[in-house]
Amino acid sequence: MPIHTSFNPKGRKEMKFGITYMDYIMLRNKLRYVMRSDPHTGPTGHYLIRSCYFDNFDNKVMNEKKEGFLNRDKYRVRSYGKSFATINLERKSKRNNLTFKAKCRLTEQEFESMRTGEIDWMENDERTLLQDLFREMKYKGLKPMTVVDYEREAYIYLYGNVRITFDSKVKSSLRNTDMFNAALPMVDVLEPSEVILEVKYDEYLPDIIKMMLQGINVKQEAYSKYQLSRMYG
Repeated sequence: MPIHTSFNPKGRKEMKFGITYMDYIMLRNKLRYVMRSDPHTGPTGHYLIRSCYFDNFDNKVMNEKKEGFLNRDKYRVRSYGKSFATINLERKSKRNNLTFKAKCRLTEQEFESMRTGEIDWMENDERTLLQDLFREMKYKGLKPMTVVDYEREAYIYLYGNVRITFDSKVKSSLRNTDMFNAALPMVDVLEPSEVILEVKYDEYLPDIIKMMLQGINVKQEAYSKYQLSRMYG
């Protein structure tokens, strides 16, 4: 039996598009016949994600995304729901159109020290991902830049290790990085009638999934929630 995982050491293929709410409803209703809900979805049908993205004064991460660099890295700190019980540091890397992920656990206090620039402890931490981020912060000026909230609805198909997600209600904190403030002021950066469709898979996309994706009117552009969050600064 195939195993579903978002961490493939050989890399995964990923496509992102903007679709209308009506296309989202039609596609979701079709997918439900062949795909199953992601276990994280829960009884509500969706879950909340909050991420704090890192960048520098020159907007290195955002510009590399805009210009379509084949090799680039993006660091973020992520939590789920309205609870901060689980906090992960994640690195999402692009290498020749394949996506790679790495992550490790983080504490609220550790993130707060990053926010204030107290990072020397990271240099020799046993978590290699923290060591890597330390070098990016020290020598390239990366720092927490903005917080992004959104709701996610996710479906999985084991053959091909396919994961399809619908992201909506994308909000940005602008330059406020007080991630663990439950009352953090946020502004909408996505039209209410628009949904971000993401399709992720390993070596192949099964024909049955390809057929269901046909006929959906998509905006042929890479939709980055971090890039959307920086629309206003």
